[in-house]
Amino acid sequence: MAETVLVVDDEREIAQLVELYLQNEGYRVCLAGTAGEALALTERQEPDLAILDVMLPDGSGFELCRKLRERWFFPIIMLTARVEDMDKITGLSLGADDYITKPFKPLELVARVKTQLRRYTRYNTAAAAPAAREFDFRGLRISRDSHRCTLFDRELNLTPLEFEILWVLCENRGRVVSSEELFEKVWGEKYLDSNNTVMSHIARLREKLGEPAKKPRFIKTVWGVGYTVE
Repeated sequence: MAETVLVVDDEREIAQLVELYLQNEGYRVCLAGTAGEALALTERQEPDLAILDVMLPDGSGFELCRKLRERWFFPIIMLTARVEDMDKITGLSLGADDYITKPFKPLELVARVKTQLRRYTRYNTAAAAPAAREFDFRGLRISRDSHRCTLFDRELNLTPLEFEILWVLCENRGRVVSSEELFEKVWGEKYLDSNNTVMSHIARLREKLGEPAKKPRFIKTVWGVGYTVE
């Protein structure tokens, strides 16, 4: 069955161009021009991935991303016409998995869609593996078998990327994992020095863990080196 991609952009020509390229790759595409339409479509269709424009007639794509993340964990790619790092960090911290700046090459967007869907499918397949593998310490429990994470018996709603980051850190408990190593293990791509992706996802993960900003209990920053779970 074809995977469904939700494209949210009020610029009809761009939306239809993206739709054409995705359909040529065998994807089923749903188009929405507003955040309201996108939420309604998501309720009915439950897409496998969403592409969200930052600027929408009835609000911000960032706010739409936040609302989607309250209930769904499929990959989200943000489209932004601006190149400021803060836009990228904002999207990633709200739960987006990737971003691409307008104007973009349609084939690059298609490649990113394939990468995100492949990663999401791989993580969910791993969740069904019969061998029970989990870490349980200081009230934090994370299970590869069930793909669930709890803190003091309270379930944490982690995205696949957030789960994988925490898993890698727990797997290397007591050792400092560099941003480069973390990025390449989780995203499967070459790390760039200017990449803020890891930092943004760590910040979001700490927020879900209820970590104090200055003295986190679980995920510690080793400045100039990377991150560690003690």
